[in-house]
Parts: sequence; structure tokens; C-alpha cells
Amino acid sequence: MKREGQRVFAIVLTLMISCGSWSVPVASAYAFNEIVPDVRQPVNISGGSACPVRSHIRSVPAARIMRWSTLLNTNPVTIITRDQTANGRLAEIEQVITQSLGAWSGVSGTTLQSVPETVTRTGVQNACGTDGVNSICFDQADLAFTPGVLAFTRAITADRIGVQAGSGAPATEVGEILDADIYFNTSDSHVAYATPTALPSAASAYDLESLLTHELGHALGFSHSAVWSAIMFPYAPAPGTFSAARPTVLQPDGPLGEDDRTGLRILYPEAADSFHTGSIRGRIVPANPLSLPTFPPGVTGIFGSHVVAVDAESGAVMGATIGGWSCSDPGPTQFDGSYVLERLPAGHAYQVYVEPFNGAVDPSQVGNATASLCRNATSDAGWPPMQSCVIPAADISFTTRTRPGP
Repeated sequence: MKREGQRVFAIVLTLMISCGSWSVPVASAYAFNEIVPDVRQPVNISGGSACPVRSHIRSVPAARIMRWSTLLNTNPVTIITRDQTANGRLAEIEQVITQSLGAWSGVSGTTLQSVPETVTRTGVQNACGTDGVNSICFDQADLAFTPGVLAFTRAITADRIGVQAGSGAPATEVGEILDADIYFNTSDSHVAYATPTALPSAASAYDLESLLTHELGHALGFSHSAVWSAIMFPYAPAPGTFSAARPTVLQPDGPLGEDDRTGLRILYPEAADSFHTGSIRGRIVPANPLSLPTFPPGVTGIFGSHVVAVDAESGAVMGATIGGWSCSDPGPTQFDGSYVLERLPAGHAYQVYVEPFNGAVDPSQVGNATASLCRNATSDAGWPPMQSCVIPAADISFTTRTRPGP
């Protein structure tokens, strides 16, 4: 895998406030942010299972509303637009926001296609915060802006029914994203962002559309992807360039990779989609079981591997997941090396390979998909020991070999 640019594309911070959900995955699937329901609560508000749940927006939302702050840094100007008039700048930036939202809602086989989207403005500078409103802020300071971070998304996810963020609606599902805010770093005078129409003449600026589309993926529940062609790859394209294709009327999801599309179909599956129904599952285990860690106990397979499905005809990566665990009611997670790749085009032949996260992407950059698979009774007061577990470190030292087919 090749790094595209040397600056970090984004980080996601998931704050696990109490909240709830009703269904749980049998095995791991894709690189999503996860949360364990609070089983200390009654079953009717926790679901009664300690299996991790994928972070997601409400299953049947009335609309997707994204508010953005029109307060922009002017000294220096960090968002470069072709139209330099006050109203023209705002209109150009808002078009980027609309197109970036449209990239995700333009994916076939997902319920997001039928959810209306609304983009609103606010004149408040510090509009991002725990208020239950999804916001984009281009000129708001935050301690998360460590060196190299261009943008990040802070999401608040529910681990039981009924909790809420600010004035937002109470959670109706475990795993529901209650608030997701996107911050752009404008405190670094050496960093600027350009709209698609301004980018050709702004060679030192980062592509605003690529970054925003990536961050909106986090706001929908994605962690990072180790597939370099995916928009959820953790590194930004180099200044003056953009990822993949620009959205068009015929292909609004042009900026996304097949890996992104597959992940979205897993998170928000459309029941009527009869094409993306393929599934590949298995376990990654070592040739020598004695090579498995002795702590934590109960590890029976390789944890934290990158499992990739490649279309045998086109050579395209159609989906990739973080392998190594499974879970069934009432939990906890079992670290048995399991993986599942879902929502693949049916009727295709696939080649599957596995690799460690020891290249351009390392375990820390997919931590939101692995670090929250368990709750530890030792460190989480009152947590039932029988539904407790300890997450092993991701295995980055294994090598693989391919056996010939039948």
C-alpha cells in the first residue's frame, strides 16, 4: 500500500455515552466504529447482549441535516474558492458540501438513497459541540488538532435506548449516532483547502471535496480503510490533487471506491437489493497454535488482520474487513480469527488474501473498529464478569501463504 500525502487525513473520536440497540453481529464485518451496549441497564433499553454494535445513523431518519458555519478564516484565507465575492464563496463551499453528501447517498443498494438531505447555514463560529446537531466548522479551534491532522470528526454514539446529546432526539436504537461534527484545521498557516473549481490554480492546497467526503464517512459510522483506493484511507491526497473521480449527475458516488460502497451497503442495506448479496466468511488461524498470545486468555485465532476480497476478473478490491473476532448473544466477543465480507456482487469469482496492518496503515489508524469490542469488568465498575473480555493487541507479525485450489 502506498501513502498518498504525508499528512493525516482524519481521526475519529467516539464518545461512548449511554444508549441502545436490538440486533448484534454474529461476526466482524468491515471497518466500522463499534460500541458495546450497556447491559447493566434493563433489556428493554440495552438489548441484553454485550456483542458490539455498529455505529450508524437512525435506521429510519426523517431527513439528514448538515449545518455548517459560514465563519471562515480570513487571515490568512484557508478555504480557496474561484469566486472571491462574499456570497460567491459561501455558495461555492456549500456546493462542495452538497456534492460530498451526495456521494454517499448516491450509492445503489442502500437506504440512504431514499433519505432527503438538507444543508443549512449558521453564523455561529463555534457551532460544533455536543448539541445534537450535525455540524461542519471551518474556523473552530480544538485540542484534537495535533501536528499533521487536517480534519477530524467527533461522533457521539449511544450505548442504550433513551439517551440524547444536547437538544437532539433521544436514541431509539443502540449504536445510534447522536451527534457528529466535522472540524477543519485552519490554525496552520501553511495549510489551505480548495474547492474543485479553485484547485487547478492552487497547487499547494488540499482538495476540500476529498477531505469532506472522507469525514462524512466517519459521520455515517465508518472507521478507516487500509485499501489505498478507498475514500476512507487515512491519508489525504497530495496537495493540488484529488481522490478518484469527481461526482457527476450520472455517477454522484464517483469519489468513492468499491470498498467504500460495499461498506455503506453493509451499514445501510436496502432490502430490495438482490444483486449485492454475496458473502465470504472464514477464520484466520496460525499454522502453529502455540504462536498465539497467552494473554488475554481465550484467543484462538489471529486478531486484527486485514482480509481483502478482489474481483478475479477486474482485479478491483471489492471489500476488505478487519478479521479476528465473532460474537453471539449474550456476548462477550470471542477472538477466534473469524471474518465475514458481506454485500458483495453475487455471481462473481473472488480471490481472498490476508495481510497484517504493518504497512502504510497501522493498527492505531483503525482503532475505532477494534478498541471498543469489549467492556472490561476490571476497569468498568459493575460490568457483569460473564459478559466481559479483554481485547488482544492486533497481530502484525504473521506471514501468510496461499494454498492451491482444488
